[in-house]
Amino acid sequence: MSIRNQLLAASISLFICSLAGFAWLNFELKERTSAGQDAFALPVYAVVPSFSLTEQSGTAFGLADLEGKVWIADFIFTTCPRPCPRMSARMAELQRALPDLSPVRLVSITVDPETDTPEVLSQYADRFQARKDRWYFLTGDKAAIHHLAKDGFLVGGVEDVMAHSTRFILVDRRARVRGYYDSNEEESLKKLLADVKKILQEKAA
Repeated sequence: MSIRNQLLAASISLFICSLAGFAWLNFELKERTSAGQDAFALPVYAVVPSFSLTEQSGTAFGLADLEGKVWIADFIFTTCPRPCPRMSARMAELQRALPDLSPVRLVSITVDPETDTPEVLSQYADRFQARKDRWYFLTGDKAAIHHLAKDGFLVGGVEDVMAHSTRFILVDRRARVRGYYDSNEEESLKKLLADVKKILQEKAA
């Protein structure tokens, strides 16, 4: 066989292999889609349990008030010297970055409920220009908050207020934790906003 014929045969063989590879990839993608498996979906880390706390206006507030909503949570306390004000300033940035009609909510839960009464939280919320229809500040029973942080969000306990988590937590419409983000990192916050868009595009099952 001449060199020309050998090259032609090799080209045909390579073309056939490419077609086979494309067909296999297309089949795999269809199989994953039909099985409800999205290769680009965010992981599910936990499911937030039902809770009953008190919002800054003094009204009862629980998981049912966030039903069908995508939300971002964090744990703070109003007398925190440095990390919490920085976290709340970052949360305020997120509030400004979200469109006015966005279904995304922000939830800040105090780890020092004895100090952070609804009245105190209301003043703190005003300090960061929190919208009452968008950003909720919650207080309540310390044991319930500890359980929520440790066993619900999986960010550790809150017995020591100075050692609480400084991460933002992304929760989907089904109360599932889908991501954790360093509140100090600019790139992490950009990823959070990108992941919010992904969650909003998911079908509400």
